[in-house]
Formats: sequence, C-alpha cells, structure tokens
Amino acid sequence: MLLVANRRRNYSLQLRKLVVLLQHIQDEYNMVTSLKTAALFDCDGVIVNTEPQYTAFWTTIGHEFLPSQANFAKEIKGNTLINIFNCYFPGDEALQAEIKVRLKHFEAHMQFPYVEGVVAFIHTLQQQGIPTACVTSSNEEKMASLYAALPDFQSLFTHIFTAEDTRRSKPAPDCYIAAADYFGLAPQACVVFEDSLSGLQAGRDSGAKVVGLSTENAPERIAPLCDVVIPDFNQFSFSSFSALLG
Repeated sequence: MLLVANRRRNYSLQLRKLVVLLQHIQDEYNMVTSLKTAALFDCDGVIVNTEPQYTAFWTTIGHEFLPSQANFAKEIKGNTLINIFNCYFPGDEALQAEIKVRLKHFEAHMQFPYVEGVVAFIHTLQQQGIPTACVTSSNEEKMASLYAALPDFQSLFTHIFTAEDTRRSKPAPDCYIAAADYFGLAPQACVVFEDSLSGLQAGRDSGAKVVGLSTENAPERIAPLCDVVIPDFNQFSFSSFSALLG
C-alpha cells in the first residue's frame, strides 16, 4: 500500500509539473501571436561590424581636407553622404567627386563581418513572425557591394531602406517613422537597434524603443539615448526583445 501511495504522489507531482509547463507554452504562444511589432536595424555597427573601417577612411579624409575638425570621423557617424557633403563640403563639387571616387573604391574592397549573434537573433525573430527591416544611411551603391560580399544579407529582412528613401538624414527620425509606417505600425510599437549617436537620437525621437550597441561608442556614452545597451546579440534573446514592449 505504501508503494502504491508513493507512486500516486509521484504521478500527481509529475502531472502538476506538466500542467505548469503546458501553461508556460500557452503563455509564450499567446505573447508571440499578440505581439504586433517590427525590429528595425541600422546596418553598419549593428548588423555588420564595419565602423572601425569607416572611422579609418573618414579620419583620413578629415585630416586631408578638414584638419581643424578634430573629431570629424565621429561627428558624421550615421549621416548620409549627401548630408556630409552639404554640411562639411558645401558647393565644392570637385572635392565631392573626389571623395565619392575614393569612397566607392574603399567600399568595393572592404570587409563586412557580421556583428556577433545578429544572424541567429534575426532568424529567431523571423521564426516568431516578427517583420524585420534594415534602415541604413548608406546609399544603394554601397549596399550593392555589401550584397555581393554577403549573399544571404537580403534574406534577413522583410524590407531594406537606404539613404535614397528619406529626405532628411539621421538624427532626424524620418527613416524610422517611415519604416514603422511601411509595416502599418506606430513607431512606439517598434524596436530600433542602433550604434551611432545620430542613429540613436533618430530612434529615440521617433518614439520607438531603442537598443544601443556599444560597438563604436562606450556604453555610458550611449546609455542616455537607449532603453537597453548591449555589446552584441549573443546575450540578447527573443524574451529580452519582448520585454521591451511590455
């Protein structure tokens, strides 16, 4: 009789654990199916770790043509090429043309390593039915070089927005507002992933939740513009993503 009683208690305990597990699975399913959001990713410094290469390129340009601008390479982070020209080289068409040629050659030969964990994280979002977008200040010509180097890149995103898609460059929030609208969402329902100060400001001003990557700037430097700061995507899970949206 004692043996039978012990077995019954064990069965009862296992049944309760099974009920708890099934409830947890149901809660996760309800959360996913009710989550109406989109993940909006900047490109350089967020998806591909190219910022050190760009810093070297623009530092050289700054030293040659704007020696008085000590932090030129950092000041232009997140800006479109057109905006850089309008702000720093206005009306100098010959110099703009020279920089374009040098930049085109540089981008055709640069490396495009993925930021750690980003591909797996985006695949998880896709599996959960979350639309994804790349929202970059880079132009289509540069992106063509990236597509050639990373043939799987375009499959990671529902849509890719480039510099040609918005009139105002980051830090204006236009690009993220437009991306949210593309998915039929308010920016407040979306999560932006950024690294540059101008990009983080754009995400913040759009009203979206902002995840800052400290790939280029120190965590404490970008923290005031972020809801969360991460070094890469290795420790950022779908649960972390969902928690941002309440």
